[in-house]
Amino acid sequence: MITAERMAAVDENAAALGVPRKQLMESSGNAVARAVRGAADPGAAVALVCGRGNNGGDAFVAARFLDDYDVTVHLLGRPETIGTDIARENWGALTAADFDTRVVSDSRDLALDDPDVVVDALLGTGVTGALRQPERAAAEAINGTAATVVAVDVPSGVDADTGEAAGVAVDADRVVTFHDAKPGLDALDAAVTVADIGIPEAAELFTGPGDRRLLSRPADTHKGDFGEVLVVGGGPYTGAPALAAQAAMRAGADLVRVACPRAVADGVQGFEEGLILRPFDGDRLRIDHLDHVHELAAAHDAVVLGPGLGDHEATLAAVRDFLADFDGRAVVDADALGVVPDVDTDATLLCTPHGGELRGMGGPSADDWRDRLDAVADFAADLGHTLLVKGAYDVIADGERARVNRTGNPGMTVGGTGDVLAGAAGALLATQDPVDAGALAAYANGLAGDRVVDRQGYGLLASDLLPELPRTLWGGADE
Repeated sequence: MITAERMAAVDENAAALGVPRKQLMESSGNAVARAVRGAADPGAAVALVCGRGNNGGDAFVAARFLDDYDVTVHLLGRPETIGTDIARENWGALTAADFDTRVVSDSRDLALDDPDVVVDALLGTGVTGALRQPERAAAEAINGTAATVVAVDVPSGVDADTGEAAGVAVDADRVVTFHDAKPGLDALDAAVTVADIGIPEAAELFTGPGDRRLLSRPADTHKGDFGEVLVVGGGPYTGAPALAAQAAMRAGADLVRVACPRAVADGVQGFEEGLILRPFDGDRLRIDHLDHVHELAAAHDAVVLGPGLGDHEATLAAVRDFLADFDGRAVVDADALGVVPDVDTDATLLCTPHGGELRGMGGPSADDWRDRLDAVADFAADLGHTLLVKGAYDVIADGERARVNRTGNPGMTVGGTGDVLAGAAGALLATQDPVDAGALAAYANGLAGDRVVDRQGYGLLASDLLPELPRTLWGGADE
C-alpha cells in the first residue's frame, strides 16, 4: 500500500533517478488501454473523459493504444489550460493524428453518446475533497450512463487514502491504479488492478527530492504550527548544542530553546541571537536538573538530547532517568545513545548513531549497505525505536519501514556535522513521522555537504551546512 502523498514523492524521486515522467505516463496509458480491452471487445464505443492534469494525460496516451475501438476523447476545459507539459504534448499528439477529440467548455454540454466503456480520467490521487464544477457535473454524467466505468488511478471524487467521498464521486466498475495499491481502494465495490509502470524500487527505498513534499506550508499557518524544539546539551562542549539548535531553526522549527549548563550558556548564546536559552546550574547535566528539563520538554514538540553532553557517569544517569519518565518525541545523539537500550521508555525516539555508536548500543556491524539495511531494521525492531545510522549510505529504519540516503561525501567526516543532522532531525520530528523525519534530515544534511564541497572542495566546517539547509529542504538557486 502507498498513500497518495507518498506516491507523489516516489514519482518525483523516479524522475530524479532518470526515469522521466513522460515515460511513466506512456506506461500508465498503456495500462489503462489494457483495462479497457478487458472490459469490452474491439469495436466497442469508448469515451475517455479527461481532466487537464496528468490523470487526463494518462487517458490521452491510452487513446493511442485503442485504435481498434470507437474512441472519443473529451477534454474538460480548454487545451491551453492543460496543466503539465507532458499531458499537453499527448493531447497534441491526438489532435495531430486526427483522433476524435472534443473540447468541453461547458460540462453541461458533455455528450457521451451511450458508450460501452467510459474512462474516468478527471482527477488523480492528489486531489481530495468534494468535487467542484465542472468535474462534479462530468462525474454525474458518467454515472448516468449504462457503460462499464474504468477509473484511472482512483475514481474522481474518492479519497485515495480513505475510500471516502465528500459528495458526488464517480461510481467505477474497474480501477487501474499504478505502482502500488492505494489504501482507500479496498473500500470500493470495484475490481482493482495494480499496474507496474516501471518505477524502480530505488525510487521508494532511496531518499530524493520528492521527500521534500512533506514540508508544504499553507499560507494561513501561524507561529508554532511547525514545531518548537528543545535542545538538551552542552557542558564539556559548547559548539555541539549551538550547531544542533541552529540547524533546527534552519530546518524550519518555529522556536528553538536550549537547556544547557549555565557555565556554557553565554558561549552557546553567542553563536546565534535567535536561540532562547534556558540554562540550569553547574557545568554538566545531573539528576537534580531533571525537574527543570522535564518541565521544558513537556512544552516542546520535540527534544534533541545529547549534543555536547559528554559521557560523565552523572550525566548519563540523568539521561537515563529523563528518558524513563519522558513520553514525548526525542532525537537522541552522541553520548546519550549508549543508555537507550537499557531504558524502558514511552518516548518516541529517533536515534542517530554512527557505526561505532551503533555497536556500542549492542547493534550490528556490516560494511555493505544492503547487509546493514536488513541488520539495522532487525535491531530497530528489537530496540523499539527508529534508527538513523550514519555512514557513506545512511540507513533509516523502525522495524517496519526502511529508507536509505546516499547524499553526503567524505568531507563530512569533520566534527559537528552530526550535530547539524541531529538538530535538523529534531525540527522535522516535531511535525513528521520518525522515519520520514530521519530520512529527510539525512537527505538534506548530506546534500548541503555535497553543495559546499562542490563549491569549495574539502575542508568544510559543520557551520557551512547551516545556510544550505533551507535550500536543500525547500529548493533554491542551486537546484
